Amino acid sequence: MRPIGLELADIFRQAGPTYRQDHADALSSGQRRVMRAIETCRTAALGGHVEQCDGCGYQRISFNSCRNRHCPKCQSLVRAQWLQDRKAELLPVEYFHVVFTMPQELAAIAYQNRAVVYDILFRATAETLRTIAADSRHLGAQIGFIAILHTWGQNLMHHPHLHCVVPGGGLSPDGQRWIACRPGFFLPVRVLSRLFRRLFLELLRQAFERQELHFFNTLATLEDPGAFARYLAPVAQAEWVVYAKPPFGGPEHVLEYLGRYTHRVAIANSRLLEFADGTVTFKWKDYRHESRNKVMALDAQEFIRRFLLHVLPSGFQRIRHYGLLANCHSQAKLERCRELLQAPALEIPAIPEELTDYQDRYERLTGVSLRNCPHCGYGQMVCIETLLPAKLARAPPPSAP
Repeated sequence: MRPIGLELADIFRQAGPTYRQDHADALSSGQRRVMRAIETCRTAALGGHVEQCDGCGYQRISFNSCRNRHCPKCQSLVRAQWLQDRKAELLPVEYFHVVFTMPQELAAIAYQNRAVVYDILFRATAETLRTIAADSRHLGAQIGFIAILHTWGQNLMHHPHLHCVVPGGGLSPDGQRWIACRPGFFLPVRVLSRLFRRLFLELLRQAFERQELHFFNTLATLEDPGAFARYLAPVAQAEWVVYAKPPFGGPEHVLEYLGRYTHRVAIANSRLLEFADGTVTFKWKDYRHESRNKVMALDAQEFIRRFLLHVLPSGFQRIRHYGLLANCHSQAKLERCRELLQAPALEIPAIPEELTDYQDRYERLTGVSLRNCPHCGYGQMVCIETLLPAKLARAPPPSAP
């Protein structure tokens, strides 16, 4: 049984100091910031407030969150806000989920050149989808889609891939017709795979020629152009993994589906089973063996190392919009799509600007109240004291019987 309250932060607080000491030369400043953020999240170090129920008088201490995008406890509000913003973009059509994965040989290059190669992954994926969709032999339309970067597999190893959520159709070249996909079929994955491979390798070679790629340790020999070319040769002949999942229904299901992929971190606290004797045990799915549920045990140092593989470069945008959904002209394009589909525009109620409080915004976005008293169930929790960072609060009085 999973211990109540076991969190990633517990592992970082106990094993993090030793890891920082043993890997002082290898840790980046970004990885150090993520470790500190997770360790201090919702602790006295960040400050907080004392709340009291206006009904039964029950008190609790709520510490502030770190708001780091790699922290498993800090994604709820930003995910809810992002999904709320996407409601206005939904179209009454079938949707598809297309996944693009780079070979493991290139994933090794990507880890040493994350910003450059992850950006190449986005660019090659976007150009592949737009090119094949625009081809009259396939769809012959301008499409729109959202691409979401994940860099991990279920075992926390480095596995960069893009999840793309795509409406099943697009605008004709002259903008006068909506062209729908065949029911249950988006675009041929073999054609997508071949073009994706060519575009990705072209962009990677261009980055190499511009000396944007750097190699270390076991890849240091790739600094030589001949060695780099030989390294890519077998990759250029291999079949790359691109697959389109079966359509998951219309717009009423899209946001729920998107919520599984956006603002996700490498591992959720709910997957942690045990942390004892320096070993972390967690649940994972083995997709190579029929998605079987399995349990993995890792030394805490190795667990932390794997988690830190997925710290993104500072400022790197891991969710991007393309085509009809590109921010620069999405409103006009989507209005035209709805006009052709004879679908009314969705009216999304705006959240008043005065709702700056986290709990108020979360309730407005999700319908779930964070203010309900967990003790009596009918009172509302009200802030009675603000706690400055690193200031420990007095112990709350015993709860009412």
